[in-house]
This record gives sequence, C-alpha cells and structure tokens, in this order.
Amino acid sequence: MKRRKPVLLCIGLLWMGAFALAGPQAPPAWQWPTSTPEAQGLAADKLTELADLIRAGERFPRIHCLLIVRHGFLVVEEYFNKWQAGSLHTLQSVTKSFTSALIGQALAKGEFKGVDEKVLDFFPDRKGIANLDERKAAIRVKDLLTMRSGTDYNERGLNSPHFELNRLERGWDRFYLDRPMIAQPGTSFLYDSGGVILLSSMLRNRTGMHADAYAERFLFAPLGIEQKFWVRNAEGHPHTGGGLNLTARDTAKFGLLYLQNGRWGKTQVVPEAWVRESLRTHVDLTAPGQPPSGYGYLWWILAPDPRGSGKQDIYAARGARGQYIFIVPEHDMVVVVLADIQTAADGNKPMQFFYDDILPAVRKGGGATRPE
Repeated sequence: MKRRKPVLLCIGLLWMGAFALAGPQAPPAWQWPTSTPEAQGLAADKLTELADLIRAGERFPRIHCLLIVRHGFLVVEEYFNKWQAGSLHTLQSVTKSFTSALIGQALAKGEFKGVDEKVLDFFPDRKGIANLDERKAAIRVKDLLTMRSGTDYNERGLNSPHFELNRLERGWDRFYLDRPMIAQPGTSFLYDSGGVILLSSMLRNRTGMHADAYAERFLFAPLGIEQKFWVRNAEGHPHTGGGLNLTARDTAKFGLLYLQNGRWGKTQVVPEAWVRESLRTHVDLTAPGQPPSGYGYLWWILAPDPRGSGKQDIYAARGARGQYIFIVPEHDMVVVVLADIQTAADGNKPMQFFYDDILPAVRKGGGATRPE
C-alpha cells in the first residue's frame, strides 16, 4: 500500500493546523497525530481494497467518508463522492450518544439527582399534561436513556409521532409529555427519539442552558470542536435526537474520548463511571440465532470481533442513512463512517464492511505506543 494520507469518510469543516485567535501567546490547536496502517498493526492492503470498493460505489454506495484511529493515531482518512474533510456532515441519531454524554456531565455536577429521578419532576410547573396516569408519573431518566419509557411514540413512517414532532415549530416537550402510555416504564424497548429530545428540555429546566450551549461549554470546548451545526426549532430548542452536524475528524474525537473512558489529555471530560455505565448492556436485544446485541445509555452494544479474543464488546453510535462511530476497545480502535445511504437494503452496509473488511485487517501488536 502506498504511503498516503490517512483515510476518512465524511462531510466536515476541518480547521486543523489553525492557531487559536486568543492572542499572540495562544497555543496551536490540537491536531490529530497521524501514522500509517502498517505502523499501527493494520493490513494496509485490505484497507486499500476496501477504499477502492467504496470508491467504485457498487457494493457500498453513497459512502462519504471512512476514518480509522488506532492507538490514538489517525491512520485512515478517505473521502468519497465529492465530499471533503472540511465539510459538516449530519450525524442523525449518532447525536443521541452526544446527548448521553451531556446527561452524564449534568449528573456529575448535581444538576440531575440520578438516573432514577422521575421525568415529571423536571416539569413542576407544567399543568394539564394529557393522558397522565401512574405509568407516566413513573417514567425515570433511565427509561429515556434506554428507550423504555413506555410512551406511545415511534418512528415508523411519515405519519408517525416522530415525523409529526419534526414538523412542529415549537412545543416538542409538550408533544412528547402528552403522548398516551402503552407500557409500564422500564419494561419494553421501543426506539424513540422523542424521549431523547425531552432530555434536552430537562437539562434546560435544571441548568438554564439549552443542550447545545451546555455541549459547547462542557463537551465541545474541551475537545477543541469549533465547527458544528445543530438543528433547532423556533424556540431555539436543539434536536438532540438527531440534529447535530460535525466534521468527520471531530466526530472521531468523540469516539476516542469514549475509548479513553471519558478522558481527553489530562482532563476528565465525561465521568469514567458514566462512560462505563453507558456502554453496559441495559437492554438485551439479541435475536434468536444471532450474535449478541444490546442497548446501553443511548449507545448500541455489538458482538465482539469474531476473529479476536471475543471477550470485549464493540460499542456503536448509529444514525440513519449510514452514520456510525464504532469503538473497539479490544483493538484500541475507533472507526467513523458517514454516508447518505438511501435504501433499507443498503442501510447495514457500513456494519458489513466493518466486520468483514476492517476487523480482519487488524494484526496483533504493532504501534502500541500512544502519542503524547
């Protein structure tokens, strides 16, 4: 494999190498340490073959970027279909995992009392909530984090509650709180972006800050993430279920943060205990005859590398149309894929080449020394 620039698939605005504008003494902005796949224990020929297949667009259509970080080094950075490193890319529901981080930070600061705190306690002045019963009163923070609120809210089709919420210019929290109940909280998994959007209202009610402002101060600033766009409604309420847009490299920073148990340099940005609890299986989603899978606190838990030791789960932030952050502790690796996949048949293609092409490229040992 020719020595080439690291490979990344995505849209994003990269200002790497620029200097902070705080004054003449400002230090340079953090830059990704780069290396080659071979130096970090990856089979370069396999990764070149994968990039060529993506570029051909037949087996893996509409992929925008692929990024691989191993041992802290950016070793693969490829862009496809006219996308560039400096473009912002929709993260879709990968946004949810960022929201989870904000809740963990708020808990550590005492702004949330705990994951068992009742959701309605965050809205003490809200009157006339529709369909109020004992089940709705029992919904906890934890139930929103694990998609088990029991609320009649789904995303199945253009007439679903979720698409109705997305069409509203204001009142997202009221819309969700007024939905009927269909199950006891904590008992039934139903994928639900509305509950994640409600979490941002709860954060605002406790801190006085919208989730995007909270993220700017406590998450993005420590990571040096400057370029971003967050979809908001007319009330300035950010769509924390799927509205965040970042560059691919900045998306990878978030993956590396979680690989490092919430630590960035010398700063513990997200509490280590929260990272571990978020990546623990709270909901078993394993289908009969299929590899194990589950859900944590707005993170997906995937089966271990079948060719590796098989002892460590793989974690993923996932979004519609092919957005992924894969975290592979067993191999000290982060993989980012961003795309615009249009068909359900192709929706799992990034998962396919992650297991079939990227994991088999890992070689034991090599480049285990992390950059300073």
